[in-house]
Order: sequence, then C-alpha cells, then structure tokens
Amino acid sequence: MKKVIKTDLEWKGLLTPEAFSVMRQHGTERAFSNDSFPKARGIFCCAGCGSKLFTSDSKYDSGSGWPSFYQPIDKDVIKESIDTSWSMRRTEAICSQCDGHLGHIFPDGPQPTGLRYCINGVALDFQEQE
Repeated sequence: MKKVIKTDLEWKGLLTPEAFSVMRQHGTERAFSNDSFPKARGIFCCAGCGSKLFTSDSKYDSGSGWPSFYQPIDKDVIKESIDTSWSMRRTEAICSQCDGHLGHIFPDGPQPTGLRYCINGVALDFQEQE
C-alpha cells in the first residue's frame, strides 16, 4: 500500500471544508448529519485517498448518528491510535493509506467482533456494487 502524502493546501483543494476539518484536523461532524448513504450493496472508501475501508455488509444502525461498522474490509486498512482529547480515552480510527482521521472505535458493537467503528460520514465515499 503506497502512502498518500499531501500538503494542507493540496488537501484543502481535494476535500470539502467539513471533510478537511474532520480528516486533517481531527474534527467531528454533528451526529445525524451524514449517514444518508444508499442502502445498496457496495464499498465505503476513504474520501481522502479512495482506499477501500468497509463493505455495506458490515454496516449497521447503531443509533449513534454516525455511520457504524463492525469490521473493516481488512485489518490493515485502519490504523489505531489512542485519543485523549475531550478528557476521554478513545481509540481513534485512521486511514492507513493517507493518515486521515475517520472516527473512533468502541467496544460496544455487534458480533462477530463486538466493535463499533463509528465513522464520520464526510470521511467516506460510497461505491455501489451490483
């Protein structure tokens, strides 16, 4: 996997202002603002670099207001980091290819993993599959 490295100016030209805030400045979108993806079968890709992150088969409605998945396509597409912002200790989900902040991982998801990848919708692009 080849790393995608860009300057902030290049990222600003590629991403929407909200996606730049989330992915490059570790922001968070408002709950229930960007989970309007089609219910069709497909792949959720990183909005920054196009890396394939999740399948529609692993998406579920967590009620949290953010797109939620119980596992990535492959364990190597998501890096994890400890996030201690907001006086909390959380596991941050980061795109392995472009280092874009995606969201957080929580241990309250469904089986088979028991994990909830709580991902900002602006960090995702959906590619429908037939």
